[in-house]
Amino acid sequence: MNPCLKEVPPKAVNSSKSRASPPASARVFVPYAILSKKKCLQIRNVFLKCNIVIKRKYAKLVGQRLKYYPAVALVGPRQSGKTTLAKSLGGFYFDLEQASDRLQLDLQWDNLVKARKLIILDEAQSWPELFNRLRGAIDSNRKRNGRFLLLGSVSPYLMKHVSESLAGRMALVELTPFLWGELSAQRQKRLWYCGGFPDGGILKPESYPQWQHDYFQLLTQRDLPNWGLPAKPQMTQRLLKMLAILHGQTLNASQIGRSLGLSYKTVSSYLDYLQGAFLIRLLQPYHANLKKRLVKGPKVYWRDTGLLHALLNVSDESDLLNQPWVGASWEGLVVEQVLGSLCLLDKHFGAYFLRTSDQYEIDLVLEFGKEVWAIEVKLTSSPASSDIERFNKAASLIGANKRILVSQTQKNIDNGKFISCNLKWLLSHLIKGGL
Repeated sequence: MNPCLKEVPPKAVNSSKSRASPPASARVFVPYAILSKKKCLQIRNVFLKCNIVIKRKYAKLVGQRLKYYPAVALVGPRQSGKTTLAKSLGGFYFDLEQASDRLQLDLQWDNLVKARKLIILDEAQSWPELFNRLRGAIDSNRKRNGRFLLLGSVSPYLMKHVSESLAGRMALVELTPFLWGELSAQRQKRLWYCGGFPDGGILKPESYPQWQHDYFQLLTQRDLPNWGLPAKPQMTQRLLKMLAILHGQTLNASQIGRSLGLSYKTVSSYLDYLQGAFLIRLLQPYHANLKKRLVKGPKVYWRDTGLLHALLNVSDESDLLNQPWVGASWEGLVVEQVLGSLCLLDKHFGAYFLRTSDQYEIDLVLEFGKEVWAIEVKLTSSPASSDIERFNKAASLIGANKRILVSQTQKNIDNGKFISCNLKWLLSHLIKGGL
């Protein structure tokens, strides 16, 4: 192997990019030869105590994609664990936000593409010149799969280059922050409150909410402007706060524009950037041939409840339960966990919501080909019979094959067509294929 190439051996999947790659100022290199065996064991024990290792279930999905495609793009929000997961697969690693790594990749390109190792290209969207090279390397040997793993934090920007240069040559995998099924029972209890980002409090509770505030500062002052968002940081912060207030509600871009002094088109453009950075989800309305008038605007959700709660200044879990919007927060958690789990299972589906003019509503409508699921979310331990009756009427409007009422009940009921359950039961049965 060429001594200039940086090879990363396979290792257990850690939880965050920052933990896997500390800044240069924090690194201390000590020649192994001058350390005693006892000292080496002490250092190893300290390292294991400081690093919490949780294996991501996405590693299997990425590996499967690499078997069938020359390249795979692993996309997701900043600090969700893309780099750590990629490095666990082994191969040559390059951070393309670093000029030194771009130079090394440029100079060693011919040797790299001939090597039989995976090439990991982090923050690939930051170096557009790369994509034509990738196309040439892939086309020179189309039968060889598992060659390139691209990581990106801005989906539209990355996918623009993929569609122009790598259409048909690359598979896409979206990595979310931790999902419910990847966590222990103790951490599952914290997931709603502090979100699923590895460094945001799910592993170390004391990190919330300072980590979230630092995350927003970095996004608004550096990342989003670098990715092309023309808004000033103060304007972006106001928009983020407004979207937090609107979480779980129907979005009206014109109203937001009037509040911020921006046009409808400008607000829509800004929302595209926030969606592309995996911060928010715009859930589209379900269009059915009904005799009732339907709400036509999308609903907005924050994809990570920890970020939502930090924006709304939630201080602790008891404070969260006292908020008037706590039901919308719980709804957003359930929606994201269901959709994330289905993507992890490699299911193909459409996701929508339904709301009629006379207030019949379904929080999440899932289409699997000809099969339709209706999912309603209630923050209660004992759903009222009136809620169940109204939900069934709404589900009948669209001919739902399966009707699932998700609450915090401890009594799970599955009658085939109608299910009343808690989130843990629903996700475990999704994973096991029991629905």
